[in-house]
Amino acid sequence: MPIRTQSDLPAKEILENENILVMDECRAMHQDIRPLQLLILNNMPVKQDTELQLLRALSNTPLQVDVTFMNVKSHVSLNTSASHLNKFYTTLDDIRDRKYDGMIVTGAPVEDIRFEEVDYWQEICEIFDWAETHVTSTLHICWAAQAGFYHYYGIDKKLLPGKLSGVYEHKVMNRKVPLVRGFDDIFLAPHSRHTETPAEAIHACGELTVLAQSQTAGVYLAIAEGGKKIFVTGHPEYDRYTLNNEYHRDLGRGLKVSIPYNYYPEDDPEKRPLLQWRSHSNNLYSNFLNYYVYQVTPYEL
Repeated sequence: MPIRTQSDLPAKEILENENILVMDECRAMHQDIRPLQLLILNNMPVKQDTELQLLRALSNTPLQVDVTFMNVKSHVSLNTSASHLNKFYTTLDDIRDRKYDGMIVTGAPVEDIRFEEVDYWQEICEIFDWAETHVTSTLHICWAAQAGFYHYYGIDKKLLPGKLSGVYEHKVMNRKVPLVRGFDDIFLAPHSRHTETPAEAIHACGELTVLAQSQTAGVYLAIAEGGKKIFVTGHPEYDRYTLNNEYHRDLGRGLKVSIPYNYYPEDDPEKRPLLQWRSHSNNLYSNFLNYYVYQVTPYEL
């Protein structure tokens, strides 16, 4: 089944050219199906890139998903036009009385700033609290996972000696939880960050269950409240060239950064990066939608 978007969302045409089924509003209205209502809080600077990445990942599911994009109103985006935001995005004030089957909260390039110093931190906290009673299950990605660990459990992040960037091996820690159903014992996933939430603090929190971890990149996947809250510290939604683009961006800024780990063949940035995590990414998002949204959400929200 397809994902459902507004008919003129720019990502729709790109996905259709990739042979991914995307349904617009007109066609969806003629199907006697109650689609899942999924809210995506997009905190990334270039929102169109993240839209495409997430819609691509969500498309590999038999469920029909009606996607709504949301942004914070307390921060002015410098990399996405106001016309795009006005046309395709909503804010919490617009949807405060609605309920959603699921929500995805993306990362943000603010990890080197204390949470309280992020200009939209109070709004993020308000959205997290609102989701407790208005969303069946919330998936937090990268910085959003760190923010969730801090907001819900008081676990702070710490600065790493250098940027963690690359594609790392992770081991499944608890096979009895449906979120990792179909995962290989060892799987690959990208990371791109300057900070981490200490693994020992996450393990010590009785409300959190660690599902996957890397010896190098730390805790990758954790769950709480039976799946109402899911935390992913990496970037399973990344495309083939995302780490490559970030690497060259950092070099262009004069930053001293290492070549992304286990990414380029023979560590040669001139060679085409290997896409090694797509099947895991599809599995993760499918399990999230199936076991923690579709299987448990009420028909009438």
